[in-house]
Amino acid sequence: MTVAAPAATAPPNAEHLRHWAVRRFSYLLLLIALLVVACVCSMMFGVRSIELSDAVAALLGHADTTEQAAATARIPRTVLGFAVGAALAVSGTAMQAVTRNPLADPGIFGVLSGASLAVVIGIAFFGMTNPVATMVVAVIGAAAAAVFVYTVGSLGRGGATPLKLALAGAATSAALSALVSAVLLPRIDVMDSFRHWQIGGVSGANWDRLSLAAPLLIIGGLICWLSARGMNALALGDEMATGLGESVLRTRLVASLGAVLLCGVATALAGPIGFVGLIVPHLCRLLVGTDHRWLIPFSALAGAALIIYADTLGRVLTRPSEIAVGIIMPLLGAPFFIWIVRRQKVREL
Repeated sequence: MTVAAPAATAPPNAEHLRHWAVRRFSYLLLLIALLVVACVCSMMFGVRSIELSDAVAALLGHADTTEQAAATARIPRTVLGFAVGAALAVSGTAMQAVTRNPLADPGIFGVLSGASLAVVIGIAFFGMTNPVATMVVAVIGAAAAAVFVYTVGSLGRGGATPLKLALAGAATSAALSALVSAVLLPRIDVMDSFRHWQIGGVSGANWDRLSLAAPLLIIGGLICWLSARGMNALALGDEMATGLGESVLRTRLVASLGAVLLCGVATALAGPIGFVGLIVPHLCRLLVGTDHRWLIPFSALAGAALIIYADTLGRVLTRPSEIAVGIIMPLLGAPFFIWIVRRQKVREL
């Protein structure tokens, strides 16, 4: 008598994996749809509102009417919002992974202020006007601030805890912001030129600067995305990551390089815009989980949509004037920061 072989059964976690795949794909479609709507709204609304048909015509390259010309003029601003939002969101995602700190953000860690100070010094003391030089100096300033904050936050017993890093970053950010003001105040001509840049916004977009920044942003994004597996390992702890064959030091250095490059270039383009790198990664983790191979591209799309929506909102609320993105984001980010601190139950050593 022969016994029939048992029917093949799926692995216990196969259903769970299919569920996550369907969930991620669904959220991806939703996020892309929200981003498309954000881009269309950015072209339709402003000091002068235009019809949807004119916005679509402008996207197709037509500028035959005044409305279509107005929509065409808003395209660089929308593209800059996309680039800056994606860059800051991915930078924040990488910083949170490298430090294993839920409070990590380019603004909170003082990285934005470091980039700002470097740019202001270059302009005020060296007459720097070249866009490429501005981006390089911003990256150097961002890197110096990041190293300083991590070094200070690592001092004492317990190493770099979330609270110590957040406090070191807040103190560094305040000090660097004061230095920026000290450099600018005696130089009225420089202060007038960069007053709006200091606040942070995307109103000064132009194709020349965007074309120069695009390769650097792409390189920074690729560095972070290619480090995704290493960042997944870091989440398990340094010892476990080493046991899995991951070079902890190399992963941290490479991912940090990508994060600093993105943050520095974004700051050179739009000024210091905070909280994007804090808000977006947390929201995306709730949607797609902690796998950085998914989290990084989702954060890029969500960050782009957030900045474009915030910029559009700032143009609509106070027409015919506007509120810069750098003002709107702290209004959204500060309550979110408090919520994260309470949720993580960070304890002071």
